[in-house]
Amino acid sequence: MYLPYDKLDTAIVQAPYPLLFATISGAHLYGFPSKDSDFDLRGAHILKRDEIIGLYDLKDTIDFTNMDLGIELDLVTHDITKFFSMLLKRNGYVLEQLYSPLIVHTSDEHDELKEIAKGCVTRHHYHHYSGFYKSQLKKLLKDEQPKVKPLLYAFRVLFTGLHLMRTGTIEANILNLNQDHKLPYIDDLVQQKVNGDEKGYLESDQFDFFLNELTRFHEMLLKEGEASTLREEPNCKIQINDLLLRLRNSYGV
Repeated sequence: MYLPYDKLDTAIVQAPYPLLFATISGAHLYGFPSKDSDFDLRGAHILKRDEIIGLYDLKDTIDFTNMDLGIELDLVTHDITKFFSMLLKRNGYVLEQLYSPLIVHTSDEHDELKEIAKGCVTRHHYHHYSGFYKSQLKKLLKDEQPKVKPLLYAFRVLFTGLHLMRTGTIEANILNLNQDHKLPYIDDLVQQKVNGDEKGYLESDQFDFFLNELTRFHEMLLKEGEASTLREEPNCKIQINDLLLRLRNSYGV
């Protein structure tokens, strides 16, 4: 998979605040980018102390879209206070950003946070993945002719949730995840998506089969979430708070 790191690095330089990290998310992370897929960069930035204690609205989420680099690129970052708070709220989406192996910008504190955040993983993260799956299912069902993309997103979400419940670790690439399930149709769908475009359609006679498979894996996720031996509550708040204060003192002046 080709990644234009020179252009991605240029986008990072143009970010309005210092970044703790920035990684690639979306279809590239999930293992099924089409030739016309855009690049979704996600991460955490560090606001200056005066902006935090002043009267103006906090820029705790920055959405920076750059169409001048010859690629479609979207950089979304949260201030570290917001990002760390989301880690403590059983949010699988920020865990996926944090542990993405497709790293565009990193720091020593990024590595430190990845170690600390292992203590943020709980069995209740299955609620996040169940809810995320339901939202993807709605997207899949709203079209008269269902598309390959939302179907793959739905499977990816369920597989990631199951993997997290079983191992306590994040894996977002559907091809890696399918090594556990060994489902030939997943590889076929990925090839259809990768070799097609963002709006590739399913064959109508396949749809009922895939809906039954999604239901099967969703029920599996719910059962394994309830039975999981992962911790009930995060145990990383003290360490995350200490890191937050150090980052404010180092970068937030």
